[in-house]
Amino acid sequence: MKIKILSDSMCDIPEEIKQKDFFDMIPLTISINGKEYKDGIDFTKQEFYHVLESSKTLPKTSQVTYIQFKEAFEKYVNEGYDVICLTGSSKTSGTYQSAMMAQNDVSGNIYVFDTLFLSLGSGQYVIKACELVENSDLCADEIVDKLEDIRESVNLFFVPFTLDYLKESGRLPSVVSFVGNMLNIKPICTMEDGKNKIVTKVRGAKQVASKLVDMILEANDHDLESKVLTIGYGSNESDFEKLKEEVAKRIKAKEVFITRGGSCICAHTGPQILAISSSN
Repeated sequence: MKIKILSDSMCDIPEEIKQKDFFDMIPLTISINGKEYKDGIDFTKQEFYHVLESSKTLPKTSQVTYIQFKEAFEKYVNEGYDVICLTGSSKTSGTYQSAMMAQNDVSGNIYVFDTLFLSLGSGQYVIKACELVENSDLCADEIVDKLEDIRESVNLFFVPFTLDYLKESGRLPSVVSFVGNMLNIKPICTMEDGKNKIVTKVRGAKQVASKLVDMILEANDHDLESKVLTIGYGSNESDFEKLKEEVAKRIKAKEVFITRGGSCICAHTGPQILAISSSN
């Protein structure tokens, strides 16, 4: 039986994964200045960063709908595929619930997997699923079991370079944002039980790259030789060069992927962001 891997666009993945012929991404909808766009289809990530920086109002994201999932499931089941659909965290979006509703209304072997992460964290599960499709003889339900097995190994740390967007989206009190920006404080965030959480702070952009590497090393007992590492960024390419240098200097991993933050995450954090994630 052929296997098709699907994900929603809350999962940020490297281009080489996105181009695989057994993979497809279902986009969320982004509303910008009253107009709706399909994430990753109607604009590139770089174009979205520009829009984000120039827009006077904060873009809004809408979950993937039941109809979108149902149409995709029917299409691939009718083409003879077993379908594995990976979604961003059910604790931050209704996309997972939409996928489950569609799964119940389509006859076929369809497996919906809640990553309980966003962005690069969700992307780790997509990378693993694609690796298993290519390099094993496992059937779809066995691949889903393997995805469950790596839950404890998935780590994600990310840093927004301004607090303005978190304030505007209601995720950070105004006074905290004002003081943080004034003191040049950068929060290092993770996800716990499917929700965002600030774990520590650094002062100044120069400290961010080394601190992210410190934290991913600590989370993996300073041994990533058997792990998959993904590093990501937004519009801040010079900051990313520092992170890339730190990773090359201090980390040996089984594989290192690079991606950019998508509109679903950057709509809330702003276009300047650094992130690092790992998994078995």
